[in-house]
Amino acid sequence: MREIVHIQAGQCGNQIGAKFWEVISDEHGIDPTGTYHGDSDLQLDRISVYYNEASGGKYVPRAILVDLEPGTMDSVRSGPFGQIFRPDNFVFGELIGNKSTWPRDTSIGQ
Repeated sequence: MREIVHIQAGQCGNQIGAKFWEVISDEHGIDPTGTYHGDSDLQLDRISVYYNEASGGKYVPRAILVDLEPGTMDSVRSGPFGQIFRPDNFVFGELIGNKSTWPRDTSIGQ
C-alpha cells in the first residue's frame, strides 16, 4: 500500500491543508483528537495512506506544515483539527520571512 506525505506550504497551502484534513478525517471517522469513531471497516481499510497510527490507537496525519512565519501555524493549531498534528511537523522560521534577503544578496555580488 502506498503512503502519502502531505506537504502544506505558506498561508494558502496551510489553510487549504487544514480544511483537507477536516474532510479526510470525517471520511475516515477520525475525530479532532485523532481517535477513530467510525462505523464502517471501510473507513479503516486504507487509513495508513494518510495517517500514522500512534500510541493509544490515535491517528496522526502524515503531514509537514511549512511557513515563514508562525502566525499561520498558530491558526492551524487553534483550528478544529489543530491538535491532531504532531508538534514536530510544524516548521517555520524567520530567516527569510518579511525580511527578504534578495536585495542584500543581489547587492553583494556587485
